[in-house]
Amino acid sequence: MPPQDPEMAAWFDAEVRPHEANLRAWLRAKFPGSGDADDLVQESFLRLVRARAAGSIRNPRALLFTTARNLALDWFRRGRIIRFEPLVENGASFVAPHDRASPAPAHDRQELAIVAEAIAVLPPRCREIMTLQKLQGLTNQEIASRLGISINTVNAQLVIGLAKCRRFLVERGVVRTRQS
Repeated sequence: MPPQDPEMAAWFDAEVRPHEANLRAWLRAKFPGSGDADDLVQESFLRLVRARAAGSIRNPRALLFTTARNLALDWFRRGRIIRFEPLVENGASFVAPHDRASPAPAHDRQELAIVAEAIAVLPPRCREIMTLQKLQGLTNQEIASRLGISINTVNAQLVIGLAKCRRFLVERGVVRTRQS
């Protein structure tokens, strides 16, 4: 819904609304499976209107996309579901535990879907090992025994899988690189 102030509404229609379709498409591509692109677009619009009310905006398109990106990243971080730094050190799960008596919050399911998508594009052996450890909770020794391979192979495949999953999530803006 556009702003009620005629001057603000004219600015919004001229400077912001033309970017709506591109923003929505960009959010869906950058954050697949989130299903909340519409909410992110609306919240971005609201924040842009508030920023415009507080002063002039030099580049509305840039601010719109930056705002949407930051909102999406905040949305993913709020759940603190995806943890990559501790994974390498202690083998923690991708998904933080929640009360099994209640349904998982929507952001848990969406982040799990993104992690599952990252695992799905791994090479077959790596995908199998990652699935056994990260999604089924088997130890590295149990995986080695089940698959008839050495523990070193399991460890190597997990390192490769974690690196590829991290790259997948960085490319989608879910996690940042250490330099960011």
